[in-house]
Amino acid sequence: MIDIHQHLIYGVDDGAPDLETSLAMAEEAAAEGITHVVCTPHASEQYPYNEEIILARYNELRTRLRHILELSLGCDFHLSADNIFSALANPLRYSINGKGYLLVEFPNQVIGAHFDEALFKLQTAGYTIIITHPERYPAVQNKPHLLADWLERGMLIQVTSSSLYGRFGDAAEALSNELLERNWIHFLATDGHRVSWRPPHLKKGYEYVTNLMGEETARRLCMTNPRAAVDGVCFPEQPDPIGLRENVPLKFNVSHFRHKAAGRASAMDAKSNGRTSQQRSGIRGLWDALLGKN
Repeated sequence: MIDIHQHLIYGVDDGAPDLETSLAMAEEAAAEGITHVVCTPHASEQYPYNEEIILARYNELRTRLRHILELSLGCDFHLSADNIFSALANPLRYSINGKGYLLVEFPNQVIGAHFDEALFKLQTAGYTIIITHPERYPAVQNKPHLLADWLERGMLIQVTSSSLYGRFGDAAEALSNELLERNWIHFLATDGHRVSWRPPHLKKGYEYVTNLMGEETARRLCMTNPRAAVDGVCFPEQPDPIGLRENVPLKFNVSHFRHKAAGRASAMDAKSNGRTSQQRSGIRGLWDALLGKN
């Protein structure tokens, strides 16, 4: 399996804090059946993308882990104005292996119309957009039609594997399961951060999808599609997205999953969803410049 979203590089964001943790995460991932990890350090206001440090530690890990895991380099790209300027000025810099597939993270609570314009700019520059874990954003849970808009514009969807079985709460579980049943998911990934907190577990998600949708779907989400992103090739043909062209609204049933919450440890979920928005409040002028409105 290929995990396209993991914070394996140590000391650059809220993922692995040190080399020891990186190595432990890699061992855990390999035990899960993961053979290839895309390292995705944040590029955000809180965690600036320091390319020199990231490359040095990435190459160190590639050497140390060469007999355990294959590694690629990507980015967990936050849609700040500075990041957008940098991505447009340095084509494909933040994409997986520099080959075009870009993981994009939104703020939790508000996804404004200006983000649509920024995404269009990135697509025009040659990026293939992968929306990371939309099922976990309250903004998407409250306005699930956003997912249909993104799909219709040719964007791809990455769901966190453990969302499917309740690790990120009832709403994320309900929404991710409806997306799975509708063929609206293109990738499962771990978004792994530590061994004990948000571990790099993909096997249970693979088995979950196999039981619900069949192994062909599980292989597509965990192997075939991730391989295309890593290699930077044309995206494989996908099953028909059920209800998309017919504009059938998402009506995910949170209450259906709520009974499963009893006995579930929720502290990790709250911590995972508690990441604050990395967007500035006073950058309207930068956005206007970025989007050609000056």
